[in-house]
Amino acid sequence: MRSLAGQVFLLQLAVVVLLVAAALIALVVQVRRDTMADAQHRTLAAAQAFAHSPGMLEALDSRDPSAVLQPRAEAARKAAGVDAIIVYTLDGITLTHSDPRQIGKHIIGPYAEAAAGKPFTRTFRGSLGLSVVSAVPVKDTHGSVVAVVAVPVTVGTVQQGVRRQLPVLIGGAVGALAVAAGGAGLVSRRLRRQTHGLGPVEMTRMYEHHDAVLHAVREGVLIVGGDGRILLANDEARRLLDLPQDAERHHVAGLGLEGDLAEVLASDRPATDEVHLAGDRLLAVNKRLTAPRGPVGSVVTLRDTTELRALSGKAELARERLRLLYEAGVRIGTTLDVTRTAEELAEAAVPTFADVVTVELRDPVLHGEEPSGASTEMRRTAAVGLEGDHPLYPVGKLIRFAATHPIAAGVASGRAVLVRELSACDGWRAQDPERAQRVLDFGIHSLVLVPLRARGVLLGMAHFWRTSASPPFEEEDVSFAEELTARAAVCIDNARRYTREHAMAVALQRSLLPRGLPELPALEVAYRYLPARAGVGGDWFDVIPLSSARVALVVGDVVGHGLHAAATMGRLRTAVHNFSVLDMPPDELLARMDELVAQIDAEEADTGNGPGITGATCQYAIYDPTSGRVAVATAGHPGLAMVHPDGTVAFPSVPISPPLGLGAGLPHESAGLTVPEGSRMVLYTDGLMADRDLDAGLESLRTALTGPDRDPETTCAAVIEVMLPTQPKDDIALLVARTRRLDRTQIAEWEVPRDPAAVAPVRAACVRRLTEWGLEQLALTAELILSELITNAIRYGAEPITVRLLRERTLIYEVSDGSSTTPRLRLAKVTDEGGRGLFLVAQFTERWGTRYTPTGKVIWAEQSLHEGGPPTAEGIGEDLLDRWDDTAG
Repeated sequence: MRSLAGQVFLLQLAVVVLLVAAALIALVVQVRRDTMADAQHRTLAAAQAFAHSPGMLEALDSRDPSAVLQPRAEAARKAAGVDAIIVYTLDGITLTHSDPRQIGKHIIGPYAEAAAGKPFTRTFRGSLGLSVVSAVPVKDTHGSVVAVVAVPVTVGTVQQGVRRQLPVLIGGAVGALAVAAGGAGLVSRRLRRQTHGLGPVEMTRMYEHHDAVLHAVREGVLIVGGDGRILLANDEARRLLDLPQDAERHHVAGLGLEGDLAEVLASDRPATDEVHLAGDRLLAVNKRLTAPRGPVGSVVTLRDTTELRALSGKAELARERLRLLYEAGVRIGTTLDVTRTAEELAEAAVPTFADVVTVELRDPVLHGEEPSGASTEMRRTAAVGLEGDHPLYPVGKLIRFAATHPIAAGVASGRAVLVRELSACDGWRAQDPERAQRVLDFGIHSLVLVPLRARGVLLGMAHFWRTSASPPFEEEDVSFAEELTARAAVCIDNARRYTREHAMAVALQRSLLPRGLPELPALEVAYRYLPARAGVGGDWFDVIPLSSARVALVVGDVVGHGLHAAATMGRLRTAVHNFSVLDMPPDELLARMDELVAQIDAEEADTGNGPGITGATCQYAIYDPTSGRVAVATAGHPGLAMVHPDGTVAFPSVPISPPLGLGAGLPHESAGLTVPEGSRMVLYTDGLMADRDLDAGLESLRTALTGPDRDPETTCAAVIEVMLPTQPKDDIALLVARTRRLDRTQIAEWEVPRDPAAVAPVRAACVRRLTEWGLEQLALTAELILSELITNAIRYGAEPITVRLLRERTLIYEVSDGSSTTPRLRLAKVTDEGGRGLFLVAQFTERWGTRYTPTGKVIWAEQSLHEGGPPTAEGIGEDLLDRWDDTAG
């Protein structure tokens, strides 16, 4: 019913119903009117006919008028179809009545007119409803009124005939209504089919849209029939195609259009943004077929792209430039390497913007320094777009640009310089005429030079070159080159500053790490230290010679990166060196380190000067070549690996204590191992296991270490090759030490009773052994040193007392006893009888010291085998006397 056809049907149906209802109402009103008139006429006619009937006067003059008139009145009533024929005398006595009981009664009624000789008709409402009564006078021969005849009739009596006709009237009205409704339905159905069921609002909107398409739309619209004839053309289509006013119903081939355009319009194929020429206009044609949704044909839209095409070309270029800038922002600066950033700038501009790009940077920038001034001396750092033998300066060459070169103008102004045609630029050719000619012969013909500036500092220049395959640079290209270069300059400056800071941190770290490894008789050592790419860290290692040919191997790690981690590493390494001088066992040394780190953390937390060093780990191992024993302790660090001489790999179980600073005063544990000669001990930091599960990392390390006997250097290379991550995120410290044993012939040992008389036999035995070793020149000094050390042990120590000589690169004296009393070097007074023996020991040995053992202590001293000659008895005496004299003075 919302459709136009439905609403028309309802309107037609309503009109028919109203017409039929109006007709019925008018008919009923007319019938009622006619009924009243008929009732009036009927009563009046009946009254007049009965009043003037023959014998009326005679009946009135008779002795019983009612007997004569009553039958006649009933017969006349029935014939006339009225309710009654009543005859009244002038005094109101009823002579006839339809109800015989009323005869002879006196009535009062409006009969004055009739008694006066004038007939009348009245309408009244009685007990039987609406009635009509007519009264006619009866006159004698003299014209005098002798009686009155009244004839009443009810309207209902008269309407009985009308009621019998009413069904016929209603049936006719219904029939007329049905016929009218059917006709309206047929009309509405045809109308719905023609309007496609649209409502009036849609019809109005369609008309408005149709009018807008015809006259207001600034795009040509054509509707072409299946036979190729124009069915509709709006004003814009007429203008674009120069169509005549009567173009509708004409075939497109007869409108004088271009051949390809006429072919597209007449064909049955769709088209999307096809560009065709129409006169001097360039039209974009879109065509869609109307079938199967509509009749066979097509709808064509035409758009004038003559000016838009030029604008779209510029817009496309702008979009391409924006896309290139976005991609350059993503591609440039992915690393903090100055050279790589310069290469990324060149790669981002080739080949979309330029055919060749070269980047020249000032030498201080490449070394992380900030350049000063505005020099034109630069080093070519990157070149992209060149293949084979080319005439441009190679990468790495230091170029001194002449004052006439365009680059000098760019350096002075800080702005880009455009050289549309290189062949016409004399200043550029003057730099190197021969090379310039080869560049032109190579096909390079246009150039844009852009300074690389950041924070007001000139870092270098970027050269954008175009070859014969591309048009020369224009002014709009300069702004793009400046924008691209400005972004790259910031990245290069960031990389430069990072390079400077990284170089400083690396220098600090290198200065804190061992400069080289000492030559050790006990171990053959090799190492690898690889700093993380993100910055220096706190990984460190050390090889520390100890007394009695023993060696300490240390590997540590400070969590974090940067200068603080490197400085912290240096502090810890120094502390380990200082504690190692005291000949502490590994567990005791780590306990001291734990206390030190906790103290440093507490101090820095109180002052708020730093983040502390919580998180440092350390592994400390001592190897004794005389016994092949290794004592190792670990504080939060990965355990060591042991490669046996047969090539098998084991990971000894070593107690692991908490990291340094987190031990909370708890004791540290150490483990003792006996390793065969030729075994390789491998110590490392956790950077070697980066990005690996611990079990998988250990298995990979096992694979790298397993194999035939290799020297430590080869072992380091094999481990790094297998274990090095692609992008190291943490430092890696690797230390490999192959063990050696001292030959038993290089060791001499004696048990000494606690008796002063035992000093001479032991001293004599030691001299004999020195003679066997070919060191008889050291016998006098050895006797003096041993005498002092053994006598000191007998006098102040406890049993058991042992003397041991070790012949290695030095001659090592060891005197051990069961006491933990530590001898001290002091200045003896003139009156003192003792206290001068350690002066002699210190005078004639390179170094001496004391170390503690689980059963006591060991006093040791080392004497060089080669430096200087053996002292004489006179020299020893004079030296001793000199010291006494110095003391006395």
